Amino acid sequence: MFEIVYFSSASENTKRFVEKLGIKSSRIPLFTKEVEDFSVEKDSILVVPTYGGGEDKRAVPIQVIKFLNNPANRKHIAGVVALGNTNFGESYCIAGEIVSEKLNVPLLYRVEILGTPHDVVEVKERINTLWNARQS
Repeated sequence: MFEIVYFSSASENTKRFVEKLGIKSSRIPLFTKEVEDFSVEKDSILVVPTYGGGEDKRAVPIQVIKFLNNPANRKHIAGVVALGNTNFGESYCIAGEIVSEKLNVPLLYRVEILGTPHDVVEVKERINTLWNARQS
């Protein structure tokens, strides 16, 4: 089964959503200088929040960019789940779209802020579907 790798700011909204999934997870360090020493060894789903009010140039947290700059980490990302705020309008969850496109992996789901119980079920189902498709 996939593991989760995620970034969460000090507010820990993303962390709280990931915990609801009940899937083994690893958190990308909050401090950028620590990201260089962080890596994943297994195929994972990246859970990423959208930053900067959704502006394209600042949407993906710098820690996620540094994490993905490592080719060994990039190769293990099988899909993306994006978190965001519908107040961002057209830029809602755009960080997930950006990462998904750059890595050529599916954007599995968009979650508003902390998500709902329905979002948790949907994300788990989509992760399982992707896992099963890769095992075939």
